[in-house]
Amino acid sequence: MYSYRSTCVRRAFVGLITACLFLAAGQARAEQATVAVAANFTGTMTKLISLFEQQTGHQVQASYGSTGKLYAQIRHGAPYDVFLAADAERPRLLAEHSVAVAGSQFPYAEGRLVLWSRNPDLFRDGLQYLQGEPERLAIGNPKTAPYGIAAIEVLENLGLADSLKPKLVSGDSIAQTFQFVATGNAHAGFVAQAQVRAWKGNKDSAWLVPKTLHQPLSQHAILLNRGANNAAAQAWLEFLKGAKAQAIIREDGYDTP
Repeated sequence: MYSYRSTCVRRAFVGLITACLFLAAGQARAEQATVAVAANFTGTMTKLISLFEQQTGHQVQASYGSTGKLYAQIRHGAPYDVFLAADAERPRLLAEHSVAVAGSQFPYAEGRLVLWSRNPDLFRDGLQYLQGEPERLAIGNPKTAPYGIAAIEVLENLGLADSLKPKLVSGDSIAQTFQFVATGNAHAGFVAQAQVRAWKGNKDSAWLVPKTLHQPLSQHAILLNRGANNAAAQAWLEFLKGAKAQAIIREDGYDTP
């Protein structure tokens, strides 16, 4: 009886030690990736990070801003491992300048542009509203925000760019643009559909802009040189391509590749 109990105790002890070693090894392998993220993707990124960290044990720290400003920070040596841009051009330029890993760029989402107002009675027909020359119209800064470029393209294709130019209010990022409208500093504005879906306010006015009125808002990711040997950064990019991540991205109002 004593021998049997001793054997059980030894086995339990060995099992406990093995489990602790396995846990310690897993923690040693877990890393953290720092990701620069286009402002329009803020809400979706929060959901994705939660799922990613649960599945992998790795951690992700996100820094949000306009694509143009994040790009400039990266070119000046900001310590990011991954870049999730709101366009394809700036990731391509980073690879060309040997700041990012060549061949690692891929599209993770396609944004949809929406003319939006927090006022549910402001308009039913977005085109008709624009033709009526609204008093203040918010857009992202075309120099830094791809959604701002798309907004200008819409106005140009509608023949309204010149007449509405004095009415435009530019936000540094699409997040600031959304805040202009949400706080009433602009009556309406061109924002991301994902932002509208995440809106917690009352009923609103929204017009989903036809894709034919602007160039595709193809959002690309790329692995930066700093993250080339970072397991968390590499795992994050693989996760972003996966079915679960892509489903969340679609649910939040994006099209997916």
